[in-house]
Amino acid sequence: MEQFLQVGVISSTHGVRGEVKVFPTTDDANRFRKLKTVILDTGREHLTLEIEGVKFFKQFVILKFKGIDNINEIEKYKGRSLLVDREHAVKLKENEYFVADMIGISVFTEDGKPFGILKDVMETGANDVYIIESPEYGEVLIPAIRQCILEVDIENQRMVIHLMEGLV
Repeated sequence: MEQFLQVGVISSTHGVRGEVKVFPTTDDANRFRKLKTVILDTGREHLTLEIEGVKFFKQFVILKFKGIDNINEIEKYKGRSLLVDREHAVKLKENEYFVADMIGISVFTEDGKPFGILKDVMETGANDVYIIESPEYGEVLIPAIRQCILEVDIENQRMVIHLMEGLV
């Protein structure tokens, strides 16, 4: 399992005083109000940044980091991920999982036959859709609903699905 979980991506600067627009990659952007620090993945290292201010603008979160006071200090980090340590991640409810923990798990049909590997999760309005790469069927889209997803075992990297008629 990943030690760090992505909560956002710096999309651009905001003004000249070191603020950044962040595209949130978390289900609840309001969680930024509670975060005291984030980890900036610079590509070479992880920098811990203290959050000094949080605002919201359209679908973005505007963040101000302590000690970064002008555009030149932050501009080079456009496109970089903001992470939190797993211990500071939101608490999951029953049958909820972090996408980062699911990517790459083996998928089996309910009769125990290997079906493929979970490659990605697509967020739609109604429910998530799992993108599974199957050697037999190619890319298969499976809705993340109880009727299709019978079991998810993150610890053993295994998912069991029911293939409803018309999905393959």
